[in-house]
Amino acid sequence: MVIQNPIPFRKPEPIPEQVAFDRRELGVILSLYGRMVAAGEWRDYGISCQRHVAIFSVFRRTAENPLYRIEKRPKLAQKQGLYAVIGMDGQILKRGHELRTVLRVLEKKLIRAVE
Repeated sequence: MVIQNPIPFRKPEPIPEQVAFDRRELGVILSLYGRMVAAGEWRDYGISCQRHVAIFSVFRRTAENPLYRIEKRPKLAQKQGLYAVIGMDGQILKRGHELRTVLRVLEKKLIRAVE
């Protein structure tokens, strides 16, 4: 009779206490934010770090609902993409794996005709 050692189960990946933007991601987001503030489009922002999602909200005025939300959802990293830009009405404007390409949908708002 041959005795084999049992095959151990894979340990589940540790779930972080909260999802947050790292320094590189915040640099990209705040760079776009600064350009939009200089253009007079945006005036305020808010950051929310929760268990499953990190949200960077952009406001035209402080008392309003956010114009756009930039979300980071690690659970969707292998599927639809880690990052998403969501409009005021809840419509997903762009979703993807690279933050810079997702934010291009907002940079199009900076392009204006010169009179």
